[in-house]
Amino acid sequence: MFEVKLLILIGVANGTPVIVKKICGDLWVYPLDGNRWFWDQRPIFGPSKTIRGIVFSLLLTTIAAPLLGIAWQYGLIIGITAMAGDLFSSFIKRRSGKPSSSMALGIDQIPESLFPMIATHYLLGVSWLGVLAVVVLFFVLELILSKILYKLNIRNVPY
Repeated sequence: MFEVKLLILIGVANGTPVIVKKICGDLWVYPLDGNRWFWDQRPIFGPSKTIRGIVFSLLLTTIAAPLLGIAWQYGLIIGITAMAGDLFSSFIKRRSGKPSSSMALGIDQIPESLFPMIATHYLLGVSWLGVLAVVVLFFVLELILSKILYKLNIRNVPY
């Protein structure tokens, strides 16, 4: 099923920064927002959103797409929209006063899967039911895999 391939690519896009952080530590860490603050005197995205994470996410999602039988260009678009959703989530969380790497149920899972699925709906003709199915599956799997990655000492927080 095509939606499963899209779910995998969204997982690659969102999981890559976590894995790269574990592998690279503090190497090449440059906050995307340059540690700048928004007009509300809060960080724009926070220190956990790095140029390194986004670059590796886009690169690996682009590489993974052809391995799943999807054109690399669509892999890149999925990576870009997943990262846009992740940045949107971080921006909203900072506005609500939540610290970087804190959990906000729904805010952390939905935009980073919904944004790429809306793009695939328009670009690849994925049905709205397919969009909904992938977003719901991503939400559930993200919560389960996050706990597993925490137990494996890959994630720093268990959500």
